[in-house]
Amino acid sequence: MKKFKIFSTLLVFSLMFVLSACGTSEKTDASPKKEEKKTLRFVTDAAYAPFEYMDKGKVVGFDVDFLNVVAKEAGYNVKLEHVGWDPLFVEIKGKTADGGISAITINDERKQTYDFSTPYFLSKNEILVPKDSPIKSAADLKDKVVAVQNGTTGQEAVEALIGKNNSNLKKFKNNNLAIMELKSGGADAVVADNTVVEQYVKNNPNENFVVIPDDSAFDKEFYGLMFAKDSKLKADFDKAIQKVIENGEYTKVYQKWFKVDPDLNALKQQ
Repeated sequence: MKKFKIFSTLLVFSLMFVLSACGTSEKTDASPKKEEKKTLRFVTDAAYAPFEYMDKGKVVGFDVDFLNVVAKEAGYNVKLEHVGWDPLFVEIKGKTADGGISAITINDERKQTYDFSTPYFLSKNEILVPKDSPIKSAADLKDKVVAVQNGTTGQEAVEALIGKNNSNLKKFKNNNLAIMELKSGGADAVVADNTVVEQYVKNNPNENFVVIPDDSAFDKEFYGLMFAKDSKLKADFDKAIQKVIENGEYTKVYQKWFKVDPDLNALKQQ
């Protein structure tokens, strides 16, 4: 009887060991769950076609498609929100947004407060005027009323030409309002990024506007993604931008919106 009890006890312990081992084996063999991508909040000023603008309540444009491609390459999901030009700078500085994209020119002044990615777009300012305008170059703006978007390099370029406190310089919240001022006769010209004014003329052929380039007066500019100072995201997005330029994804997005090939050499040199 005693031997039987001992045998029964050993049998119970043996069964417990087997079951325990089976349980351990199942946990070990279970494949780990795939790690979900982190979603980043980017902000923009969606009043700058063809880079970013509202279409049926959704932000669309070159910058939007580019951001989606480069974020995917970097291993992130992105949520892009329209907040306006001045607020996007405030949000990034205050770190309530992870980054910003809005045809933002990289310059020394901004680099004192923000970090920028490697450049992703080459641009320059141009002049939008009526077809019968006497303005043929930047020098002709000196005694004219010029409309610009406030806080942009277009504003800085005009200030360098006619003076910072010149009453003939009209500043607006966005380029759409600046162009409306030109259309209403309240300004003689608008100075803005070449792709913006060129796209406007292309989309509105009946309004009889033309674009005046002046490479001697307006320097080349480069756009970058903007981050808060010392953001760890910069390194990830720098690598991703280089990758999408090299693998052809950048060219596809560029051709979709501008119908021409990008100057990749100019970007790579930066």
